[in-house]
Amino acid sequence: MKIHPDIVQVYREVHSWVGILCSLFLFVAFYAGSISMFEQPLQVWLTPAPSLPKPVELADTPQLLQKAFSQYPDASTHYIIVVNPDNAHPARLMWPQDPTHRGHGPQDYVLGALSSNGDLHTLVSRPSGIPFFIDQLHEQIGLPLPHAAARYTMGCVAAGYFLALVSGVIAFLPALKKMLFALRLGTATRKVWLDLHNLVGFFSLPFHFIMAITAFVFAFHGPISALQGKLFQQGQRAEHGLMQQHDHAESRSKNNALHNVVSLEGLMPPQAVLVELQRQAPSFVVDMLEYTTQFSKGKSRTMLRVTGHDERYPTLGVSNGFAAVDPGNGKILSADYLPGHQSAGFAALTAFIALHFGSYGGLPVRWGYFCLGLGGAFLFYTGCRLWIVARQKREQHAGKSSKQTRASWLLACLTTGCLTGCITGIAILFICAPFLPLGGTYAQASFLYYAVFLFCMGLAFILHESLREPLLFRVAGYANIAIAPVMLAAMAGGHAILPSLGVGMVALVLGSFLLHAARRSTCRLSA
Repeated sequence: MKIHPDIVQVYREVHSWVGILCSLFLFVAFYAGSISMFEQPLQVWLTPAPSLPKPVELADTPQLLQKAFSQYPDASTHYIIVVNPDNAHPARLMWPQDPTHRGHGPQDYVLGALSSNGDLHTLVSRPSGIPFFIDQLHEQIGLPLPHAAARYTMGCVAAGYFLALVSGVIAFLPALKKMLFALRLGTATRKVWLDLHNLVGFFSLPFHFIMAITAFVFAFHGPISALQGKLFQQGQRAEHGLMQQHDHAESRSKNNALHNVVSLEGLMPPQAVLVELQRQAPSFVVDMLEYTTQFSKGKSRTMLRVTGHDERYPTLGVSNGFAAVDPGNGKILSADYLPGHQSAGFAALTAFIALHFGSYGGLPVRWGYFCLGLGGAFLFYTGCRLWIVARQKREQHAGKSSKQTRASWLLACLTTGCLTGCITGIAILFICAPFLPLGGTYAQASFLYYAVFLFCMGLAFILHESLREPLLFRVAGYANIAIAPVMLAAMAGGHAILPSLGVGMVALVLGSFLLHAARRSTCRLSA
């Protein structure tokens, strides 16, 4: 394709400068985001396993409910029945310890079970805050700012990211036929990495466009929804906003001063609910039944939200869809978020969200997104390094000193410090988690990560250029390799499950690659 050289040069400059401004934020977002694809398996691994009696049979759940509600009256207003208890949800019955909990993130639940002689056993399950911190690190592009400020900053970065993608495609089009599959192995490291940068970038282009567009919409969905409501007078549909999910708990009354136990009369037994749902949605696999009771003017109303999945369809949640069900007869009241039963509009909305989170296609898609996320992180790092080398060559050709200019030195320090700080910081979280109470809280994870990140960033600015990359790459490499024995210990204790073990093996490979790069000096791109 023929494009005037001046136009190509303009787009190349736009691609370079916008990419430089966004690349370090995007590196953190993509690296942390790839790990957060397995947030739930990692949560299971890092959270200490509770010691509870074996879950009762589903048919015996009413007996469990009666004993739990007699001792914990407040639990009857909001509780969850787990259909198939597993490592992530080890009890048949659970209810939130803090009913006023709002927002995203791990929540403390009280787990209930019956002993062999019928006595009630309960304990509080406090999930590790580390997986959620990594997810927030991804969402806030590594910035320790208030959530709203970080979200809007992420939206601006996503807009620049989209501009860099468009300009990069236009700049690359004239050389597409010649350079697409060109891997100049055996030449200078810079040329090899340039070819890899172009190759990875071109073939992952649809993925990156999806990430840029969806991230921008997620960042500004609040103002967009507000503007839409004013323009089209649809405020009454605000409960179906882009990032909102059904949250019946928000409408619970705080006036239940008498703490009366909500009666189970009039509610279908869990088994009967499952049978009725199977009739209405045969392919929908139910995971949990969540009951919530509202109080108004002396009257109570119990609602049921069913959580489950259908592997054939994308889901609004990370791995689940939802349906509002009448707890008295099992009839589906709302299928807006029920996979395979949505209207065209809600199906399109769900597909849009699922494309960002990879909540479709099961484990193969998650591994695909994991690899694409790491590939994106590689893309942004090489983009920075290639820009630094190109700038040094232009300065040398212009007759300037062979020493790095302040701008090149600053970007080189930031690039190496950010790369190694992010990789090392996350690795340290996994290494320290087994030794922290309850697998580590969000505050502990934040302190550890940013302490390591700032340490690596400080070393990047202090060390000489010849020592900076080799030393910091070794630190990051050894930190990732150290995850392997921690994983093996978790596997021996039966805590780690297959996806989290897979992440550990990838960390081992990444650590080995970083050590190899440091030894061969391939982490430094030479002209």
